[in-house]
Amino acid sequence: MFPSIINKYTSDNSSSGVEGEVGGTAIVMDIGGTKIKLGLVQNNKIVCTTSIDAASSNGLKKNLPVIESTINKMLKQFSINKNEIKGVGISMPGIVDSKQKKVLSIDNKFNDVVEMNLSGWIDNTWQTNLEIENDARCALIGEWQFGKGKDYDNVVLMTIGTGVGSSAVIEGNILRGKHFQAGCLGGHFTVNINGAICNCGNIGCVETEASTWNIERIAKQNAGYASSTLSKQNKIDFENIFNSANEGDELAKELRNTCLDVWSAAAVNLIHAYDPEVLIIGGGVMASADHIIPYIQKKTDEHAWTPWGKVKIEAAENINAAALLGAAYLVFNN
Repeated sequence: MFPSIINKYTSDNSSSGVEGEVGGTAIVMDIGGTKIKLGLVQNNKIVCTTSIDAASSNGLKKNLPVIESTINKMLKQFSINKNEIKGVGISMPGIVDSKQKKVLSIDNKFNDVVEMNLSGWIDNTWQTNLEIENDARCALIGEWQFGKGKDYDNVVLMTIGTGVGSSAVIEGNILRGKHFQAGCLGGHFTVNINGAICNCGNIGCVETEASTWNIERIAKQNAGYASSTLSKQNKIDFENIFNSANEGDELAKELRNTCLDVWSAAAVNLIHAYDPEVLIIGGGVMASADHIIPYIQKKTDEHAWTPWGKVKIEAAENINAAALLGAAYLVFNN
């Protein structure tokens, strides 16, 4: 259960940090539905990272001993004392009250976290403060400060993977709203009024129509499933859908094209809602960025009402690190 290797963070991407130095070390966590990423950040650069299995259906509390042990192993490996820790930054799915440091609501994973005192756990374990934020907001902050959103004051991020998340920066300010849900529910825009009921209770959400958690059900309900190469896969995700589509599988092509249209509709809605200069797309599907980005750019150019010009669609620069960098940014700047 414990990760055997803690990797020094290496990247061919020179923008995984910024100019200037920030004192101390931030412990960072990106709590995902499949994996929990853990790392240490110094001077706005990730110095090491690893991940553990999330087993999100079992809750977060059962993961805490493994998280503690893994982080402590990192601190020991890099000879970092507790008094050098600036704080802990957590990127968390769900609606997050970043002021009271609480998860207010979460969709069908880590359900116990709503009742947990995360600040108390952080204080008891490392005697430091907690910064916690919605995962899409953390990823957006990471891209806004260190990636494709740098030098823009109006940026929107859409993450596509197990679910679909979103976040927005408007006029240089992170959008949170009265109840901390502003900007982060792009995955629950309605794109099919005759669609299935989503876990959130809405009908025909972007997530329901085109995200990993529901795509296998959609595929298996299709009349062409039995004759498709997808029926021989151990699991159905976007990687094998795009691969099978490239090999000519008809069901895979149908699923791929439907998902592209759903994501494009979501992008148009995000543009209309938040008026960005650039819309950044991240998440697991970016392995197929060469196909996805031009498609969504074409669709938004055709259908978004932007008389001033065209919104630039960009693939995230720090796909695997954006949320960790965003969590560290909150530690160093709050």
